[in-house]
Amino acid sequence: MLVVSQILGGLGVAIGIALAPMLATEVTGTEALSGLAPTASVAGTALLSLPLAALMTSRGRRPGLVLAYLIGALGGALVVIGTVVRSFPLLLLGMAAFGAGSSANLQARFAAADLVGPERRGRAISTVVWATTIGSVVGPNIAAPAGRVFRGSPVPETAGPYLWSAVAFLLAGAVVAVLLRPDPLLTARALAPQSPQGRQNRSLRAGVAAVRASPMAKLALGTVTVSHTAMVSIMVMTPVHLGGHGAGLQLIGLVISGHIAGMYAFSPVMGWLADRFGRLSVIGLAVGLLSGAALLAGTAGPRHGQTALGLFLLGLGWSAGMIAGSALLTDSVPQDARAAVQGLSDLTMNAAAGIGGATAGVIVAQWGYGPLNAIGAALLLPVAALALRRSLKGAERPGVSKV
Repeated sequence: MLVVSQILGGLGVAIGIALAPMLATEVTGTEALSGLAPTASVAGTALLSLPLAALMTSRGRRPGLVLAYLIGALGGALVVIGTVVRSFPLLLLGMAAFGAGSSANLQARFAAADLVGPERRGRAISTVVWATTIGSVVGPNIAAPAGRVFRGSPVPETAGPYLWSAVAFLLAGAVVAVLLRPDPLLTARALAPQSPQGRQNRSLRAGVAAVRASPMAKLALGTVTVSHTAMVSIMVMTPVHLGGHGAGLQLIGLVISGHIAGMYAFSPVMGWLADRFGRLSVIGLAVGLLSGAALLAGTAGPRHGQTALGLFLLGLGWSAGMIAGSALLTDSVPQDARAAVQGLSDLTMNAAAGIGGATAGVIVAQWGYGPLNAIGAALLLPVAALALRRSLKGAERPGVSKV
């Protein structure tokens, strides 16, 4: 059922995010503010991660995921209203609430890992991540037809798809509410031995303490955060780079589609590798892929094929880092603290990516696309050093991490 909800949720997110900059330009009348709409969505995803994690910590996965999808659906409706009345603040508020749909999709990967042992955890997470491929690829391609349905109505064609996104979120929430039974997190807790601290370990403060107490959890959190930040920072400026070298919209779309395929389509392979050869090995693979992607894209110049290959590898590196890091994070903290730690992980990575995406434009404007890729690669150095250090200490065997 998580796979079905992930397809629907991914579809809703992809339909909306594809049109966010255009909608902001339409409402404000200037391209200068177009980047604020997707930024508001990323900020909403980050800010909602902790309260949703707190709800899951106390009540289980099902209430948290359902609420997240409901907030996302409300956000889609607010985006449409803000567009109709030409209110940019209301549009931004709607985009922030719309980010809850992304938060639900991110949290679903952890729900998949609740009831499986460490030897299969990577594959369980990767299956849910893979399901996002369908919605992410289909969504942008049906955005235009979805908008044309509203032709002749008070709803602009660029805003209409957000109503379809809202419907997709509502359907995803209904699937989770009706079919995700028993609740995986509550069941896992009932089956696991209770720690001496019991319920005290379920607070968000205890989640922070659990990460601080575990070197492997710190590495996992760093891996997820840096992989996501490097990917977002480079990806958001690639269309600008391609356009500056004469690429048309169709070519840019193909490059981004290849990037998305790299992110999601091969996630089962990354999950199998993480279970078979260990989380640290796949984290090393992620560092190598992301670094290679930055080198290829950053030195491509007008060679669009090289840029496309770099973006594809960027997606693969993100997939390896996200799956191995998420599995390692789950491995490395006590059962009672996992939901809180996982919420902290999503907050950290989305906040960092939001800052990275906003800063990327300034870097490109001042120094260029090549230096942006060099900075993205440099972010990986601490993760590579920590992973190598833990590996040399023999801190992990395949599928199982020592805390």
